[in-house]
Amino acid sequence: MPDLIYYVYCSPCVWATSGYPKIVMAKSKKSANPINLNDPQYYLNRELSWLEFNARVLQEACDDRTPLLERLKFLGIFNSNLDEFFMVRVAGLKQQVEAKVSLLTPDGRTPQQQLDDIRSTLTPLVKKEHQHFEQVLRLLLVNHGIHILDYIDLNQKQRTHLNSYFEEQVFPVLTPLAVDPSHPFPFISNLSLNLAVVVKNPDTEEEFFARVKVPSVLPRFLPIPPELGDQKNDKPAHWTGVPLEQAIAHNLESLFPGMNIQEYHPFRITRDADLVLEEDEADDLLLAIEQELRKRRLGGSPVRLELQSQTPEIVRSRLLHDLELTESDLYEVDGLLGLRDLMYFMSLPLPEFKDPPRQSVVPLRLQRLREPNLDPDGLETDEGKDFFAVIREKDLLVHHPYQSFSATVVRFITHAAYDPNVLAIKMTLYRTSGDSPIVNALIAAAENGKQISVLVELKARFDEENNIYWAKRLERVGVHVVYGLVGLKTHSKTVMVVRREKDRIRRYVHIGTGNYNPKTARLYTDLGLFSCREELGADITDLFNFLTGYSLQKSYRELLVAPVNMRDRFLALIHREIENVQNGFSGRIVAKMNSLVDPQIIATLYEASRAGVQIDLIIRGVCCLRPGLKDISENIRIISIVGRFLEHSRIYYFHNNTQEEIYIGSADWMRRNLDRRVEVITPVKDPDIAKDLQEIMGIMLADNRQAWELQADGTYIQRRPYDDSPEANSQKILMNMALRSSGVASNLID
Repeated sequence: MPDLIYYVYCSPCVWATSGYPKIVMAKSKKSANPINLNDPQYYLNRELSWLEFNARVLQEACDDRTPLLERLKFLGIFNSNLDEFFMVRVAGLKQQVEAKVSLLTPDGRTPQQQLDDIRSTLTPLVKKEHQHFEQVLRLLLVNHGIHILDYIDLNQKQRTHLNSYFEEQVFPVLTPLAVDPSHPFPFISNLSLNLAVVVKNPDTEEEFFARVKVPSVLPRFLPIPPELGDQKNDKPAHWTGVPLEQAIAHNLESLFPGMNIQEYHPFRITRDADLVLEEDEADDLLLAIEQELRKRRLGGSPVRLELQSQTPEIVRSRLLHDLELTESDLYEVDGLLGLRDLMYFMSLPLPEFKDPPRQSVVPLRLQRLREPNLDPDGLETDEGKDFFAVIREKDLLVHHPYQSFSATVVRFITHAAYDPNVLAIKMTLYRTSGDSPIVNALIAAAENGKQISVLVELKARFDEENNIYWAKRLERVGVHVVYGLVGLKTHSKTVMVVRREKDRIRRYVHIGTGNYNPKTARLYTDLGLFSCREELGADITDLFNFLTGYSLQKSYRELLVAPVNMRDRFLALIHREIENVQNGFSGRIVAKMNSLVDPQIIATLYEASRAGVQIDLIIRGVCCLRPGLKDISENIRIISIVGRFLEHSRIYYFHNNTQEEIYIGSADWMRRNLDRRVEVITPVKDPDIAKDLQEIMGIMLADNRQAWELQADGTYIQRRPYDDSPEANSQKILMNMALRSSGVASNLID
């Protein structure tokens, strides 16, 4: 790592790094008064905390430091996140209300109270989102040559062009559906954009109601050749066009010939899309999930209706009645519906309005590897080292997307597939891409005669269909495929390669924090550890025996495995810090994760804070712990980093009275991760890698561009550089560090 100096942004108790983090001594509070740490007042609500996270995403769209098209991207992410939130979390709460569930959350709320609070929190956020797009971003787009026009603003040439396109490309796809006593209200698919149309029979003066679905198979935004425009500024038009629904709305006469079009109003619905699966009663898990997926395509009960605010009461009431929704399920917006489709504009070839190009690098140790062409003993030759020789030298840490996923993880599995000395490959596959090079490598390995075992998690939400496809394809070439475990999701990220070397068998492992998905590896920050240490190999062997066979494994040599020993081990690690402080030594915990929800972990962190342990948490999303409460969490500080990449890695550091321990893996501190999933956390034994991980967290703790500080009331305050101090963007710093470490410092990101 290069010698860099980072200074703490807010507190002398937070890590400062000069090269690597320093530990701050903590004073013990042995006489702390007894307090009920399970009191609801000490916990934040999970759903409202998630909305706070999505508000931070929205702020990236509103921040003028964010490049213009990236701001549209963040609006799209905000909306896509909300869609999933309603499909899963809100749908689940509504089911609880219908079932009269009375169990309170750790923060003391009923399901109905949570629904009410979600609406009151979300209403101003949705208003802010649409106002910013309509009143700020659309004007900025025009000033930079991107014209998202309304149909009524088109000139005659543009209308003629668009009408021709409608007749040729759109009209044949449309199907108007009447709604009357002989035509019941049609089924409206999940997340579909529609037009509610009122038409009048000119002969009888009778009005009718109809629905027209805006087809998702066509682009949401229709481009118009720039040469047809008459823009009133001197800037060149990079893109000009209109939303598809407006082109349809202004050609409704073609769909209802002879009728008078009275009015039309766009609307959009969201349905319950979570799978309901009785695993214990399923004779065939694969078949059961396939049946549930067919139900999901139709969609469950509606949970949200989105309308433009000017929609008249009679249309609103009609839609709410026919969809069996109430006013509390209605969200009114000013402007375009379905802003998730703004992601379309990221495809425009306008790099000046986007983040600088990301350059993933190959770690120095993996540069100039030779391909697998080995001698009979499996030893390296004069041709140079292979991937396995690099791992035999010492453990290797990779950090994505700063370091290439393809040149590390994919290459490791591909090497194993073609290496004649590799006997077997075992892997857990939670999510992967639609054109996965990893699956192709596994298929090649099977065809090369190696024994391949893959656990494909069929219950990975919204990836079930993709995983079924890959599982069947793997089975067809002779791969041993296991479809997850009843009652547990297998969320661990592990690969083991079994290799014959001279007179012994050696096991090489990769343990990661993220999915084996080359596409998301370009967008998510994740870590992976390569090792051939005997203890890890033996533990991973035991893990796969647990996953594929019958095993009552209760202990592991090094690994923390959920639901076997992970909860107890984490609690023991926290309690050890408490004991060290009580014995007059220093106590320090630093952890990075996606979410902190588990009440037992939170209560134990409160105990640690009260004892005097210094705790810094980097939590991207949901956090139910209240920091900064007097006599409860005064020694706990929490930040969230929201930026160009989705922070997805998990790192856990414990000072252990100078005998530092650091871990990485797949699990957050949530009940589902600790109790209802198969998760793997590995200790990092190599001291150089441990220092690298500490430096990564130290850089993030010093971030003053993308970091938000959690307040005791559950709100977040975005950090800003003090006075003339420089901006410290942790993701940009880590990107440049990766470039320097790989020898391409000339391409540093400004």
